[in-house]
Amino acid sequence: MRQIFLDTETTGLSADTGDRIIEIGCVELFKRKLTGNNKHFYLNPGRESHEDALRVHGITSAFLKDKPKFEAVADELLAYVKDAEIIIHNAPFDLGFLNKELALLGRPRFKEFVGSVTDTLVMAKEMFPGKRNSLNALCDRLGVDNSGRALHGALLDAELLADVYINLTRGQDALLMEAGATESESLQVVQIDLGSIVLPVLAANDQESAAHDDVLNQIDKASGNKTVWRKSA
Repeated sequence: MRQIFLDTETTGLSADTGDRIIEIGCVELFKRKLTGNNKHFYLNPGRESHEDALRVHGITSAFLKDKPKFEAVADELLAYVKDAEIIIHNAPFDLGFLNKELALLGRPRFKEFVGSVTDTLVMAKEMFPGKRNSLNALCDRLGVDNSGRALHGALLDAELLADVYINLTRGQDALLMEAGATESESLQVVQIDLGSIVLPVLAANDQESAAHDDVLNQIDKASGNKTVWRKSA
């Protein structure tokens, strides 16, 4: 299945109160390879951006004045994403805006046009509980170069997200059998007698125990005090 990394920039934070999309960036991945078949739109939202949003993306109303409205690119966008797996960081935010734009045109919700939607923020929280999992934080953690991200931009952020996703899922490659190999050829079972092996028991020192407790407290705080060990206690 084609994978498309999608990001939007908007006039503000709330589609329900009238904020609109001003930029859409899409990057295509096929068989874990970037294809170069990307999509990028700047859109005239018909309203001003909030000051806070403008500080984030730096896209002015003057720049957007001669750009098309969403309705002019909707068919092209929907044809491009049709039946693909759409990968978004913090998907509810972007989907909320896309759904609002489509609703204004009397069209079905975005998910009706695509194969599936994957939220990399959910993935990252499962892999790195208690850690910061913004796109910038993940780039730093996974060694993805984001030095060109002085301001947010939909296409740049979609490109960074593709790199982040490849790094997040890199371990999956080891689970794939070589092309053409049968299960018996790719799976070799070696029997080892572990009965004679004596494993040493190394007790944690005070510093290590304190560090462990600190990590547990951070995870508990991030989960809203819903961790299993708190409930058991």
